[in-house]
Amino acid sequence: MDCLFCKIINREIPGDIVYEDDDVLAFNDINPQAPTHVLIIPKQHIATLNDLTESDQALIGRMTHTAASLAKEKGFADDGYRVVMNCNEKGGQTVYHIHMHLMGGRGFTWPAG
Repeated sequence: MDCLFCKIINREIPGDIVYEDDDVLAFNDINPQAPTHVLIIPKQHIATLNDLTESDQALIGRMTHTAASLAKEKGFADDGYRVVMNCNEKGGQTVYHIHMHLMGGRGFTWPAG
């Protein structure tokens, strides 16, 4: 498979890994949009949110729990943080392996318009 994130999971290319368990891998984004910007990915390849099935509910919950745990560990859970998942081109998805962005360490606003 020619998926960038699968290659990080399989250690074919390096990633600055900050968390790993049997189902999930988290690593620092190479183009951070905040002081802390971690990508949380399932080890199972799922291209987009549209490809999720009912059986993936626990996996998405695991990813969300990982985001909250990392926010606490990194010290910004109480101040607040942003968690984002993009879907397809117009949603801003550039790597077609679902992933969650955890961003913290600064304030966030929504862009106008």
